[in-house]
Amino acid sequence: MDKPTQTRDEASAGLLPSTSLPAVEWRVSDGLTGYPDALGEMAARASAIARGDVPELVWLLEHAPLYTAGTSAQPGELIEARFPVHKVGRGGQFTYHGPGQRVGYVMLDLKRRIPDVRRFVVTLEEWIIRTLAVFNVRGERRADRVGVWVRRPDKGPGFEDKIAAIGVRVQRWVTLHGFAVNVEPDLSHFSGIVPCGVSEARYGVTSLADLGCTASLTDFDTALRAEFPPLFGVMAQAPRNTENISPARRSAISSGVASR
Repeated sequence: MDKPTQTRDEASAGLLPSTSLPAVEWRVSDGLTGYPDALGEMAARASAIARGDVPELVWLLEHAPLYTAGTSAQPGELIEARFPVHKVGRGGQFTYHGPGQRVGYVMLDLKRRIPDVRRFVVTLEEWIIRTLAVFNVRGERRADRVGVWVRRPDKGPGFEDKIAAIGVRVQRWVTLHGFAVNVEPDLSHFSGIVPCGVSEARYGVTSLADLGCTASLTDFDTALRAEFPPLFGVMAQAPRNTENISPARRSAISSGVASR
């Protein structure tokens, strides 16, 4: 895979298809989705997208409390293993997933869009920034820190909190993993890790609820969906998915044959 030539701060946002593509599927799972099940489903779907068998997919869900360790995670960044720890192939360090956090797995074919990983990350950040603006929250990106940040002058000069983490992997030019936005999670659960390797005291974590916004996950999903097309293109009109992965699907994933 050729390395992108742009740095994050130089890359512009936007990943509209360069060729005709089917509308992106939009899936929302209610309840808590098992993390290993989600990884299996995501890998199977990404492979099918690379083959051209199925449309691209944005999958929104929640997980039970857990920590994930990306490819750059350092052992010392795990302060206390309060929850299960999963080593994963995405970029980045340690992060937390749990109820009240909107996790988005974004599976797009960059080969048929713009084959630039940095631009993909910047576009994810821009998507989240535009969505937060719907709730009168000003999210910002930083050239030296991936994710979306909120200034906190109420805490002191130069203080900022992270409201959205981003960690991705690209395989055969199809993206895996994606983002996690803190809508209303228990922020104390982040205390078991150094989130995303950022240890300076002036950098913390926040959520919409922590900022005084009463938006629900459903409210946030609605805003995400509205802000998607200008950056990524047409999405399919699909009903809300209220089922998590079934036992039959779990069995299929574990045997390496995931239904689609």
